[in-house]
Amino acid sequence: MNGSTTRVVRLAVASLTIGFTLFNGTGAAHASAGSGPAAVVSMGDSYISGEAGRWQGNSDDTSGSRDGTDRAYVNGGYDPTVVYGSTYSSGCDRSDTAEINSASGLNATRFNLACSGATTANVLRAADGGTSFKGEAPQADQLAQIAASNDVKTIVLSIGGNDLGFTSVITSCVEDYEVWYSYCHGSQQQKIAAALPGAMAGVGKAIDSVNAAMASDGYAPGSYRIILQSYPSPIPRSSETRYPESGWSRTSTGGCPFWDGDLDWARDTLIPEISSGLRSVADAKGVQFLDLQNALQGHEVCSSSAQLATSTQAPSAATSEWARFLTTGATQGTMQESFHPNAYGEQAFGQCLSLISAQASGDWSCTGAAGIEPSGMTLSSLP
Repeated sequence: MNGSTTRVVRLAVASLTIGFTLFNGTGAAHASAGSGPAAVVSMGDSYISGEAGRWQGNSDDTSGSRDGTDRAYVNGGYDPTVVYGSTYSSGCDRSDTAEINSASGLNATRFNLACSGATTANVLRAADGGTSFKGEAPQADQLAQIAASNDVKTIVLSIGGNDLGFTSVITSCVEDYEVWYSYCHGSQQQKIAAALPGAMAGVGKAIDSVNAAMASDGYAPGSYRIILQSYPSPIPRSSETRYPESGWSRTSTGGCPFWDGDLDWARDTLIPEISSGLRSVADAKGVQFLDLQNALQGHEVCSSSAQLATSTQAPSAATSEWARFLTTGATQGTMQESFHPNAYGEQAFGQCLSLISAQASGDWSCTGAAGIEPSGMTLSSLP
């Protein structure tokens, strides 16, 4: 991203994602459920696969290591596979710092099945109507293969955002700032409201299919747990934004081209509404819920409590942004990384997973704050 050039307006901001290492499905079945090494599995979309893990903070420098923010800068060139491994070619983008890889104290083998852009249909078993995605079998079918040769203790799921059309929402709001000079939240709220019941029903079906996959391997209810997590806001409230609403700084410098009214709607209406819907599904299905809506607080893109890295200010987990800013993909990375948790954000989510793993039951909220590092995340019980 070049601070002196306006970003391309019509985006193809890619769908939400997740990930790291891909199970190849060749494990042999075992004689009884729960034998083999303990395992933890993450499933779903880009927000748990590790999309944008290539970056640690943001910088407007388009050359070299981008002021130390580009973790794919190696030996004078760029190699995203050092972060995303073989999944970079498919676009699943499972990063080395994905939530499941960043969590400490799990004492288990870790499998990341999440894939950037996945919908609930890509989680369902094929037998339940699930579909393959980016050359991979439905995630619940992959889970069944893992569960056959490992003792799966925990399954962490992030899904539903792509069913709601997050990509379309972001694109519309950016265009309304850059081109039409009008708010997006009125029309987009209507679209989200119309899509929400179907998307939440899809999340419920995904949980049912995950349970069915486990039962097919002989796992009894209660012998493992599922944690359904919500989405964070990658952008701040208007009162917490470091760039003025007018002018081009939000576009050309900060990578957050949204009107104040749309920022406030996204932060205080859209994200809480989706979190509430996901919690209702979790409670109805008897699984744990992890609320991440405030996980990036104080570290969002363009937050007044965070800053860009520069040639004289190295990226820092305490002061840098924890989400990827808007990029056209022309000068830094790919468009689909935009508005996803970066390496710092994924480490924060990993800390949240570590914290909730110590809680056998209940719904919990994991919250960030300005000036903290990922290790400073706070877990609170939800009423």
